[in-house]
Amino acid sequence: MDLTVGPNAFFWTPDNLRAFYAGLAETPVARVVIGEWVCSKRLPFWQDEIPGAVAALQAAGKEVAVTSLALITLKRERKQTDDLVAMGLPVEVNDLSALRHIPEGTPFWVGPMVNVYNEGTLMWLARRGATRVCLPPELPLSAIAALAKAGSEAGVAVEVWAHGRAPLAISGRCYHARLTDRAKDSCQFVCADDPDGRDVDTLDGRAFLSVNGVQTLARAVTTAAHQIAALREAGVAALRLSPHTGNFAAVAAAYAESLGSSAGQGEALVAELKRLMPGAEFCDGFLRGEVGRSLSGASAA
Repeated sequence: MDLTVGPNAFFWTPDNLRAFYAGLAETPVARVVIGEWVCSKRLPFWQDEIPGAVAALQAAGKEVAVTSLALITLKRERKQTDDLVAMGLPVEVNDLSALRHIPEGTPFWVGPMVNVYNEGTLMWLARRGATRVCLPPELPLSAIAALAKAGSEAGVAVEVWAHGRAPLAISGRCYHARLTDRAKDSCQFVCADDPDGRDVDTLDGRAFLSVNGVQTLARAVTTAAHQIAALREAGVAALRLSPHTGNFAAVAAAYAESLGSSAGQGEALVAELKRLMPGAEFCDGFLRGEVGRSLSGASAA
C-alpha cells in the first residue's frame, strides 16, 4: 500500500501552487493527480503552472494523472475535458460524462466523486478501461473490503480517501458567491479568501459543514490513521491524501512513516496531524460505519 495525492480542491494563488507541487516532489508519495476538479472558472489563473508541476513531479519519479471536473455542464468545460486526453497523462474521471471524451481502450482512473458503491459498477468501469478507482469517502470498511477484492480480481487498484475534508457534493450553485450576495457569473473569486474552505454553522450555531465554491465538504478532516492496518489487510492499494494549506509535505511524510510501521500507530499519527494542522477537527466515522464526524481511539477525547 502506498500514497496518492489527489487534486487540489481549493483556489490558491499560482505562487502557492507552484511551491506546493515543488515541495510535493520531495515527499514519499507514489503518484499525484493534478488539475481543476471543482470550478472551471479557476483554471485560467493557474493552468500555466501545470506543465512545470507535471515535469517536476515526473522527474522525482511520481506517476501523474490529470483530473476532470466533478460537474461538466458548459460547452467550454466539455472542450476542456476533450483536451485532457491530448496531454498524454492518465485522465482521472470525476464526472462519468468525461468518458465520452476518452477513446475505448484508453486506460483511465476514477476519482472519489463517482459513486462506485458495488462490484457491478467497478466491473463495468474496469471493462471500460479503468485501472485505478478512488472510492467515495462515505463507504465503510466492509464495503471497501468487498470492492478491493473485486478490484484485485479485475486488475483495478482501489484507493481509499484517507486524509482531507471529504467531498460530499457538487452543485451548479456557488455557495461562496451566494454568501457574499454575488451572482455565480460575477463571483469575483471570493472563494480565494478561504484556502481550506469556508466553515458553515447551523442556525443554532453548531459546527456543520464547509463550502468551497460549488462544492460541499465535511467540516472535519478525515483521517484513516486508525484503519491503516485494516485497509492494508483488505487489499487496498493506496491511501489518498487531499491537499490542504500548511506543511502538507510533513503530513504526507507522517502517513508514509505510518505505512512503514506495525499496527497500532494510529494515536501517534493523529497526534502528529494535530500538531501539523492546529485547530483542525479529525474524524473517521464513515470508515467505521458510524456518524461521519466521529473519531475512534483515545484521540476522540
